[in-house]
This record gives sequence, C-alpha cells and structure tokens, in this order.
Amino acid sequence: MLIRKPSVIPGFRLTLGISMGWLGVIVLLPLAALFLKAASLGWDELVDIVTSERVLAALRLSFGAALAAAALNAVVGLVVSWALVRYEFPGRRVLDAMIDVPFALPTAVAGIALSALYAETGWLGRAFGLIDIKIAFTPLGVFVALVFIGLPFVVRTLQPVLQDLEPEVEEAAASLGASRPQTMWRVVLPAILPALFTGFALAFARAVGEYGSVIFIAGNVPLVSEIAPPLIMLKLEEYKYADATAIAVAMLMLSFLLLLLINFSQRRLVRETVS
Repeated sequence: MLIRKPSVIPGFRLTLGISMGWLGVIVLLPLAALFLKAASLGWDELVDIVTSERVLAALRLSFGAALAAAALNAVVGLVVSWALVRYEFPGRRVLDAMIDVPFALPTAVAGIALSALYAETGWLGRAFGLIDIKIAFTPLGVFVALVFIGLPFVVRTLQPVLQDLEPEVEEAAASLGASRPQTMWRVVLPAILPALFTGFALAFARAVGEYGSVIFIAGNVPLVSEIAPPLIMLKLEEYKYADATAIAVAMLMLSFLLLLLINFSQRRLVRETVS
C-alpha cells in the first residue's frame, strides 16, 4: 500500500493551477492586450512606425547601451563579488550595503544625482570636460546610468554561488599544479558561469526598460540620446497610441529574442566549460 507523505505545500494540480492563473493575469493578459492592439494597426502601418528614423535610433541606443552596460557589469560585478566574499577588509560591510543603493534609490533621484554629477558644471563632468569628454546628455550618459542601475543584479546573483564555492577547492587545484588562470578557468568559472549569465540577463532586462534614472542624464535629444521608453511616453502624451503600441511591441520582441539568445548561449557555454 502506497502511503502519501503529508505536505505543507498543496498538491501539484492546485499549485500548478494557481501558478498558471497568476501568470496569466499578471503577465500574459497585459501582453495579449498589447499584441491585440498592435494587430489592429495593420502590418504596413506597424512597419512604417517601427522603421522610422527616430524609432530605429531610439531602439538602437536602448539595446546597444543595455548590452554594453550589462557586459561591463558582468566583469566588474564578478570582481566586486569576489572581493566581498573572499576577503576581509575594513569597510567591507559598508561596501556590501552600498551595492543595494540602486535598488532602494528612487530612479528619478538617481537620474538627478547622475545628471548633476556628470553635467558640464558637475564634479566629474568638469573633470572629463578638461579632456574633451562630454557625458551628460549624450549616449555615454545613458551608458553610465545603465551601469549604475545594473551592477546590483550581477553582484547579488554571484555572491551566494561564490559563498557556496569553498576556498579549499581552489587550494586543491593549486596543490595539483594548476596555475591561477587555470584554476579560474577550469574550477571557478564552471561553478559560477550560470549565475554570471543570470546576472547579465537580469542587468540587461532592467537596463532595456529603465526610464527614471536615464531620462535626466540622457537629455532625450532625438536621434542622439533618446531611448525607447521616454519615446513611448512622449507618444502617449501626444495621444499617438498606435505609435506607442508599435514601439512597445518592437521592444518586447527584441527583448524576448535577445534573452532567448542569452539563455541559449549560457547553456552552450556551460556544457563546453564542463566538458
């Protein structure tokens, strides 16, 4: 006789039903409404809106800056996570707490702070101006803002994995004759690679849709420093709902394809590294 063990969590059918219902209401239903609205535009009108010069420039800057910022955060986030997990030093707890500042800080406040800091009259903006580098109200300013808001995603994703990776594993590899690069490539990297790609994907996804912290430092100059989310808001304010819907659908499709590509690359690199 098969005796079923009691469980605090409800059964499979109930939990699956709740999960699918919640997912449908919170995620799938709004997306379906967006696609239905886009379908009412007609293919020709949709293509004309998305392929206009201004929209293409905004999408190019949004996704290009998001990918570049996520890539930089993946590298710097790995270094910061390693320092926080592997070493004890004065101020480590303060540094660890500061990582969460972009999470807690309202995005508008972050945008004002960054624009004041990197503007031509700001502390860093004045210093960069001496070498003819302008950050505020340029694509470089967009990149800086996206790096600021994306770093915590990488660090907080990597930290638990590095904490579970015992230092004795690295010491064992060194005792067997492995150099530091070999230990990093063959021992550490395979263990942290899935988490590193997850942090990269989270930082990218947040950066693509970021609005508040970018709008001030970007300046939103059409064809120069304008990104897609403020452009959608502008179209809504102008009551051009068809334009806003078309841009939103384009962003959604591009984001989905890029995240799918990132996940595929993650699985492939993990298999190659392990083998």
